[in-house]
This record gives sequence, C-alpha cells and structure tokens, in this order.
Amino acid sequence: MSGHGHGGDGHTCGSSCDGAHEPAERGVEFGLWRRIDVDRLQCLNESRDGAGRTVFKPWDQRADRQLYVQSDADHELLFNVPFTGSVKLKGIVVSGEDDGSHAAEVRLYKNVPAMSFDDAAEREPDQVFRLNRDPLAELEYPTKISRFSDVHHLAIHISANFGEETTRVYYIGLRGTYSEAHRHQVTICNYEASANPADHRAESIVPQTNFIS
Repeated sequence: MSGHGHGGDGHTCGSSCDGAHEPAERGVEFGLWRRIDVDRLQCLNESRDGAGRTVFKPWDQRADRQLYVQSDADHELLFNVPFTGSVKLKGIVVSGEDDGSHAAEVRLYKNVPAMSFDDAAEREPDQVFRLNRDPLAELEYPTKISRFSDVHHLAIHISANFGEETTRVYYIGLRGTYSEAHRHQVTICNYEASANPADHRAESIVPQTNFIS
C-alpha cells in the first residue's frame, strides 16, 4: 500500500512518502527500538506479562506474527517507553490484524513517565492519530517534530480499535534520530585567594589630581 491517506491531525505515508527507500535504509530510520530502555518499558492491560516489549523490534521483523501483545480487560493498551537518551521522533507505524482488533486510535504523550490510564484520561495528548488497518506495517504517521524533538519518555495510548473487545498489536515502529544523554562534568577552577604584588607589576604609574573648586 503506498501513497497518502489522512487520519487525525497527521497524514499517513506509504513507502513512497519520502521517495524510494532501500530496506536497509528504512531499517536505520526505524532503529529507535535499539534506544529503548527495555528493562523499564511497561505495557498496561497486556494479557501476557512482558508481551508489550516484543512489538518494538527491527524493521525487517515487522511482519513477524509470532510475537504480539493483546489487551486483557478491554480494548485499551498503554505503553510507557523510556529511552536511554534524547530522541527526535519523526513518525510511528502501528501494525495489527486486518480485522476489528486492529488499533484505530493512538495518542502520544511526551515525557510523562509511569503514565496510567487515569493520567491519559485527564491529560491532553501531544498528538492523536486515527489509524487505518495496516497488517503489513506499511503506513507511517508523521509526528509534529517541533513537539517531539527532545523525547526521553514516550507514552503510547491505544484508545480505540475497530470494534473487537480486545486489541492485538504485532509491531510498533518508531522513526527518528537519537543523541546520547549528556553527562555534566564538574569543572574545577583555581581562584587566586589574594593578589601577589610581584605578579601584578605596573608598567607605569600616572598620578591623578582632583581639584576642588
């Protein structure tokens, strides 16, 4: 599937959105999965513990159906995704089954760690996407880069699907760039406690006279 569609406040891009891309090049662009702090990643309302982590995987594994996450009590899923540095998020791909269990709406929240469903209900998202069914992981939803230029934590809330009681996700791809977290170094400065006259010899002394009239 290629070309453009529209959903939410962004548009979807097929494989021709930015011109022809070699698979290897696309793999690099969607390499932010490597920058996720997997040990701290959380998926709320997953039916199987740890399944939410498996959908963040390499670009060339996006069509793999063996690993997936499925919601439990209802159709909602909430991913808390911490990064190991600073991310500029440019686009997202969400892939599922070609049926009513596919995610229909995604809400993104920037830098809100340990977000809950109550938080999602109360907070205004930074961006909302209305999704199309995308079983082959071909549709990219571009973000407002000005809002997602310094992301340390990304909350991904799947708030609706296409009608099933539960939601199933096979792949979430994150496109963007990454920069290492800056470590602040302590600079030690030696200040002169008192002036040494020998170090501050004047070349010449010009006397000044003040006249009082």
